Amino acid sequence: MENFIDIAKAAKQASLSIADLPEKIKNEALNNIAKAFETNKQEIFDANKTDLEQAQSLLDSGEISKSTFNRLKLDEKKEIVFSANKLDLELAVELVKSGELSQSTFNRLKLDENKMRDMIQGVRDIANLENPVGKNLFVRELDEGLTLYKVSCPIGVLGIIFEARPDVISQISSLAIKSSNAVILKGGKESRNTNTKIMEIINKALSLTDNFPKNVVQQVFSRDDVAQMLECDEYINLIIPRGGNNLVKYIKENTNIPVLGHASGICHIFVDESADINIASSVVIDAKTQYPSACNAVETLLIHKNFENANDLLASLQLSEIKLVSEPERWDMEYGDKILSYKFVEDIDEAIEHINKYGSGHTDSIITTDTQNAEKFMNKVDSAGVYFNVSTRFADGFRYGFGAEVGISTNKTHARGPVGLEGLTIYKYKLIGNGHIVDDYAKGKKQFHHKDL
Repeated sequence: MENFIDIAKAAKQASLSIADLPEKIKNEALNNIAKAFETNKQEIFDANKTDLEQAQSLLDSGEISKSTFNRLKLDEKKEIVFSANKLDLELAVELVKSGELSQSTFNRLKLDENKMRDMIQGVRDIANLENPVGKNLFVRELDEGLTLYKVSCPIGVLGIIFEARPDVISQISSLAIKSSNAVILKGGKESRNTNTKIMEIINKALSLTDNFPKNVVQQVFSRDDVAQMLECDEYINLIIPRGGNNLVKYIKENTNIPVLGHASGICHIFVDESADINIASSVVIDAKTQYPSACNAVETLLIHKNFENANDLLASLQLSEIKLVSEPERWDMEYGDKILSYKFVEDIDEAIEHINKYGSGHTDSIITTDTQNAEKFMNKVDSAGVYFNVSTRFADGFRYGFGAEVGISTNKTHARGPVGLEGLTIYKYKLIGNGHIVDDYAKGKKQFHHKDL
């Protein structure tokens, strides 16, 4: 097995090779990957079947959780794939019926027949996006014949650590290629066969692309690899964890490499005194029930004490099978289910104070007809996404038009919110002159005139 340091060194070299790769070659590589997925779909499903069989043993022994097991599923309308997953789906359904697994968790973890189609289309969509590298962010003439350019460029080497979702490999690899970054991916052991097959297909497609560098997309498997990755600040420029709170917190606590991500999604909706009841009901129900386990699902509802339709609002939520909790164990609770904490507040100021104290800086929304209150809320709430009369579920790279996302960041440096191609770039300064020297300016022989072009 290859040493991780050698893998990291190869990735660093690859990152230098792909940094100025023409967009035409990158797009050709992405389209080759999409075609290869279409051609080799059955191989991926067969590999996933093997993972499911092995995961059943791990589940029986207690080495993995039921939710992790169900996250592995890939199924297609074709009978051959249904038969491969039939046993596993029946098991998950029984867990739902017995109450051991929630319906929302089942829905989140199961990858249905549309997932492969979406995975293929996602690669093509990224190929069609504008090249994020080599863009002039500003051009400034410092003096005659002396011009400064701020130009977007790739970050370098990305280290991605994710749990049992094999479709992440396709998404992240495509974003890395388009943004001219090299990437090292570490998935869960329970999806190793599927991950390996997808990676094999990707790298075969890349090998068929003329002039595409080697080792741009690599994969590792062991916990030792993770430990070395977190220490490998000489070669890796950014770590992106994709998974639950425990994974993200562990990564942040055990590396000096910058980490892009969020540990929790404590999202709020504040229903103001002037809110429209129909909008309030529709938005809150969508934010809680459309995908309850998503990190952008609402977890706490704050209601102005003078909102006249509060009882109607709460009744509509209960009719949508949302369990309401007025006295939660704590206000920073991420339920990941159709459970919603709620609280009446004196005014907008108390709502803002509550959100800034208990929220995770992810996404928060106000429902109101008062535009001044909406503006105050969006300016005062310290979150990556602040919304006015819309569901928190809009916090998503695809819905923002980014094509896809590597994750959602609650960081306040570099990238914030859903992170797409732009978030995988940084910038450099290019200064072009003709023998200019600082001494001339220090002695007053020349003066800067700093004119933006």
